[in-house]
Amino acid sequence: MDTEFLAKTALFKNVPPEEIQVRIHCLGGVVRSYDKGTYIHYAGDVVHTVSMVLKGRVIIENDDLWGNRNLLGQMGPGELFAEAYACAENEPLLINVLAVEPTTVLMMDLSKVFHTCSRSCPQHQQISDNLLHILARKNLSLARRILHTSSKSIRGRVLSYLSFLAAQQKRKIITVPFNRQQMADYLSVDRSALSNELSKMQKEGLLEYHKESFKLLKEE
Repeated sequence: MDTEFLAKTALFKNVPPEEIQVRIHCLGGVVRSYDKGTYIHYAGDVVHTVSMVLKGRVIIENDDLWGNRNLLGQMGPGELFAEAYACAENEPLLINVLAVEPTTVLMMDLSKVFHTCSRSCPQHQQISDNLLHILARKNLSLARRILHTSSKSIRGRVLSYLSFLAAQQKRKIITVPFNRQQMADYLSVDRSALSNELSKMQKEGLLEYHKESFKLLKEE
């Protein structure tokens, strides 16, 4: 396992690389691989593990009874998923986790994260603290999504989301981490309606775009 890579992740921040493999063993770590298009977790599952993407990418989605899909986010190398449900204990998932490319995942027993071993080593406590920070950031991410989808208009949602990305990426040309369908799902709008609105906004000189690249030209 690439401990140098793991040392750069949020979960193992400030944990010496030479200690990481030991801590993973202590946490009952298991590495699993999934093909593209494979579901790692389904809504209704009960999970007790926190999972980290080592390679590949997963999306977090929710489907209602009518088949409407709601994209909640995506996770790449070094990022975690399902940690909040594992913390809640016996709380069924309301989400699906789908591998959108060949993906390798490290799964660790969450109960062993919060209940330290007999050694009470400082590295174990550091991982616990790191996980709490990750949960806080995830909560902020959900709050941002609520903000982006609070507008009643598609244009308002697009401008809110792209403005956030522009501030985050600090570049004139920004990259949206979704394809057009995923972006529509994230903003909770119809894909065709989103494409039409983007075309209108480009004609009006508000922005320019090509695939996942966008340039904001002026405020509305």
